[in-house]
Amino acid sequence: MNFMKHFTLFVAVFCALCLFVMPVLDAQESNNPGLKPILSHYAARSFIAGAIPKADLDLILQAGIRAPSANNRQPWQFTVVQNQSLAKQIVSNNVEGNVLIVISASGDGKTNGSQILDCALATESIYLAAQALGYGSRIYTGPMDRVNRDLKSSLGLPNGYSAVALVRVGRIQSGADAVSSASSRKDANSMVNYK
Repeated sequence: MNFMKHFTLFVAVFCALCLFVMPVLDAQESNNPGLKPILSHYAARSFIAGAIPKADLDLILQAGIRAPSANNRQPWQFTVVQNQSLAKQIVSNNVEGNVLIVISASGDGKTNGSQILDCALATESIYLAAQALGYGSRIYTGPMDRVNRDLKSSLGLPNGYSAVALVRVGRIQSGADAVSSASSRKDANSMVNYK
């Protein structure tokens, strides 16, 4: 009888592990559809010409809109730059059909840490959504000083807002991937501490 109790307990624990632990372990695999864009992303460098359909652009923007933010303030504003001459003033090697999505926040774009973090989350969501849809994407922060100094009016940024970052979205050569196109990454052991 004692054997049956132990065997039944073993079977119950095994089934619980299969039901609850296995999906968690599965999520750690890079072929998991939810993690695939996160684990296989890379900052595209070689964009090619070609328009992005409005339906795809709307999905990419929805990813930014739905990003988390402190106290759900959603402090961001998105400016979609499709005008190629204006886009080339910001990113000189912009290619026909590429879209720049400028993420801005109220203030000077530098001092409110919470807003900057919130905008960073929206930026990453846009970046990853574009890649999940098969486009190349790249995050830029370098041009922000010039954008805020010289192009706020041309971009139509709302009064009192400053650009924090931008995401370039465009078509890429088929076959480009994180292995052939990405910069090398540091080893996790050099960046992660367990206590």
